Parts: sequence; structure tokens; C-alpha cells
Amino acid sequence: MKQRLEPIHAATVFVKTNFRHCRGALLAGSVVRGQETATSDLDIVVFDETLLHSYRESIVAFGWPIEVFVYNLHSYKHFFENDRKAAKPSMPRMVSEGIIIKDTGIMEDIQLEAKALLEAGPQQWTEDTIRTKRYFITDVLDDLRGSEDRRERMFCVNALSDLVSEFILRTEQKWIGSSKWVIRSLQEHDQQLADEFVDVFDRFYKNDETEPVIAFVDRILQPFGGRLFEGFSIGKTESVKSE
Repeated sequence: MKQRLEPIHAATVFVKTNFRHCRGALLAGSVVRGQETATSDLDIVVFDETLLHSYRESIVAFGWPIEVFVYNLHSYKHFFENDRKAAKPSMPRMVSEGIIIKDTGIMEDIQLEAKALLEAGPQQWTEDTIRTKRYFITDVLDDLRGSEDRRERMFCVNALSDLVSEFILRTEQKWIGSSKWVIRSLQEHDQQLADEFVDVFDRFYKNDETEPVIAFVDRILQPFGGRLFEGFSIGKTESVKSE
């Protein structure tokens, strides 16, 4: 196995070798945040005005697995907007926190754009959206309460962990995440609440305790009207009256 270069050195050499004519590039991800693990890769974002289309590629070089995200000077805005709509700002986060490894005078403005998007937060949920989310959480909660099969309960709890973490964060107009970014987003929002979230779900996985999960979910829903079933409707329209 080839010797692994230091992250910034590896990223710099990678860009010089593969993107000599790009306008800018940066190194992002866990190595920049000081959270790297034995399986961490290098996330490299490249801005190349000669490209017609953006792309993402996975490569192994200089002893590192590398994820490279390549954009032209217009296409990155589309990805910024998609992340904003999904409330999962993976690309703006990478750009805002990244260490610049090449710049021809464009990177400051792009990073400021990413930081402004992050600070603004995602679009606020409407009352209709909150009602819909309450209904679907209630539906899974009822499945959990009524299940007599441990295997079914496990998947109900899995679904609840995703639905409820999203509900907590989006009703506060905060960014959400996937995988490890679920707990990171909760911790950034409220460390105490994040600890409680982990505790109640962990009690289910360790001891099959459903009541702590149910009580926690009910407490999260309570300020918004609690569980919702009766009266909920999607897509219903008035029938046409015949004369």
C-alpha cells in the first residue's frame, strides 16, 4: 500500500494533477472538522468553468479514498438550492467549512454564499405540513403500540426515529441530516434533548422498552396538538352537485 500523504497535501496534489485548469478547489469533510476516523475519506470540491455538467466521482489516490465533487460556476447553485429544499445542506456545509487549496479569486464569494444559506436555515414548515407529519407519526406510533412482534416493533421504532428527529428539527426551522448527521443535527440544536432522544431509543434496542419511546414522542407532539387521526384528510375535494 502506498504511503498516505497528509490530507491537505494529498488534496493539493490531487487537484494539481487532475484539475490543473480549475478556478478553485477546497478540502472539506471530517478531516477538516477534526472528526476523521480510520475509514474517513477526503471530500474535495472543485469549481471548473469549462464543465458542461457537474459530477461526483470516487477515487483512491495518495493512500486515501477520495470523493470529488465537481461543478462549474453556475451548476453549484442548483445543488445549493436542492439541499435547501431538502433541508439537508451537505454541499453548502462542505463549501462553507472547507479549507481552500486553490483559488483564482472566486472562493471567498462562494463560501460566503454557502454560509449565508446555512445561517438562513431551511424553509419553514407550513401548518398543513405539520399536520401531515403528525398524522404519519401517529400512524407509526399506533403500529408500535399494537404490535406483539418484536421484529415489527423494531422497524416501527426505526421509522419513528427518522420521523421524530425530522419533526423536532424542522418545526424549529433547523437543518436535518441522514445517517450520522441525524444525531449531529440534534446535538447542534439541543444537546440535552439529543441525549434524551438517544436514551429512549437505546432502551428499546437493549431492553425492548416501548413506553419510553411512546412517552417521548407524545411529548414532542404535544405543543402541536398531539397525535392526529380523526379529521385528517389529503386530497379530498367537494363533489360536483348534479341539478
